[in-house]
Amino acid sequence: MRGACYDRAMFLPAARPVVPRPVNEPVLSYATGTPERGALLATLNAMAREQPEIPLVINGERIHTGRLVEVRMPHAHGHVLATCHQADAADLVRAADAARAAWHDWSRTPWEARAAIFLRAAELLAGPRRAEICAATMLGQSKTAHQAEIDAACELADFLRWNVHFAARLYAEQPESGPGMWNAVDYRPLEGFVLAVSPFNFTAIGGNLPAAPALMGNTVVWKPSPAAALSNWAVMRLLEEAGLPPGVINFVPGPAEELAGAALARPDLAAVHFTGSTDVFRWFWRSIGERIATYRTYPRLVGETGGKDFIVAHTSADPKAVVTAIVRGGFEYQGQKCSAASRVYLPESLFAKISAELIETTDGIAMGDVRDLHNFMGAVIDERAFLRHDAVIGAAKSDSRLRVLAGGHCDRSEGWFVRPTLIRTKDPRHDLMQRELFGPVVTMFVYPDSEWEQTLRVCDETSPYGLTGAVLANDRRAVLRAHEVLRHAAGNFYVNDKPTGAVVGQQPFGGGRASGTNDKSGSMLNLIRWVSPRTVKETLSPALDYRYPFMK
Repeated sequence: MRGACYDRAMFLPAARPVVPRPVNEPVLSYATGTPERGALLATLNAMAREQPEIPLVINGERIHTGRLVEVRMPHAHGHVLATCHQADAADLVRAADAARAAWHDWSRTPWEARAAIFLRAAELLAGPRRAEICAATMLGQSKTAHQAEIDAACELADFLRWNVHFAARLYAEQPESGPGMWNAVDYRPLEGFVLAVSPFNFTAIGGNLPAAPALMGNTVVWKPSPAAALSNWAVMRLLEEAGLPPGVINFVPGPAEELAGAALARPDLAAVHFTGSTDVFRWFWRSIGERIATYRTYPRLVGETGGKDFIVAHTSADPKAVVTAIVRGGFEYQGQKCSAASRVYLPESLFAKISAELIETTDGIAMGDVRDLHNFMGAVIDERAFLRHDAVIGAAKSDSRLRVLAGGHCDRSEGWFVRPTLIRTKDPRHDLMQRELFGPVVTMFVYPDSEWEQTLRVCDETSPYGLTGAVLANDRRAVLRAHEVLRHAAGNFYVNDKPTGAVVGQQPFGGGRASGTNDKSGSMLNLIRWVSPRTVKETLSPALDYRYPFMK
């Protein structure tokens, strides 16, 4: 239906469709003997032998620029997985033009027709494309089978299904109508294109950043992370297979600063949907502010920018639950989750109980090539991340305020491997308790048992971020006090759990302070940012005399 002008009468004219009730996608186990394990291993082997060229996609056309970068396995950095064509500023302009041209028809398409595309994409993802997208995520981003499953399969399918459900709820939210009138709210798409800038660490975020605005009738220029090019290319093809029209989402990998600069120079920039570093998001905010008079509308800025996420344990906490929360929360996916625990506060008595087990467990974590499904961890994403963590760990070994308790080793011979590392600090305001490292380094402060209140306040005041955090305690009074003191320290707050693993539709994700705009992906709150409401009042019986009764 390329170039067609849609009419609502074309879509079930006498019906008001009810979208399917979303259910969170079940997490497959990949246990020995399961069909999903066999399918995944076969796909991993096949994909590792391929070396595709990843193109740009502008208005549905594959663009080969000839400017190629290599996509390598982080856990086997000598292995080139793919090459990716790079866009430049001129390509970005073409993509924005394509988005503008597609906007006319797409913004007028009945929302149910738009929703059907994304629901179909979810079914393809959960079924025939599951192994492919999970394998691409494992090979390109060094995720284990479980981490790829909960991200690339389950979370992305959940985003696609639940966003449709939230859109239906939003469109149904209508005002009251007084006697003699009919009031309505028209949830218009934004006027212009949306720039989606996605990170390397979650394939689901890569898919959701462009898909959520597109569902609401917007057209998008998507700049994926180079380190996630393989999985994001698979997502782009998935959306096309599901029926996404040309030009609605345009796929433009390339150098971030050049492409973002070209996008921000456009008067028709309507919004930025971003996940990445705080510094980059602040650059967006500052650059748009400097150009604010040049835009057709005030651009929406929606960003999630990381954190320095915490675990605070009380003397009443279950010791084994604390160990599990630290190990899973700090070291799953090499600590490269925005929500990963990287600072921990433990009471002296609890530390004495768990320190030996925590150190032994950390040192015993299996790490290696993620194609070996026995491994709990893979490699950090690239050389730059490796060198950053190698320097931090090296500096920690010579810092008198710190003591490395476990890990502390880095190996770059075959992959970018950083052992999970536990550090104890004497200073609760040490730089390692404040600065985001985005890797498998957890710094702990041990506090006197009697200083629960003081420790909560230190936790709240130490870091500039406010993304996720967890309190572990069986004393309900301690939990309630943590709720109060840490109310603004985390947008996602966990009680007796690790601070990671938010599920779409259950724990909407996002934080404040330096962690972003807290627009809560995985909820209706996020979709509200992609519409510009218009209030419509129709008077059914217009007044025929300008005079009011009091004048007679």
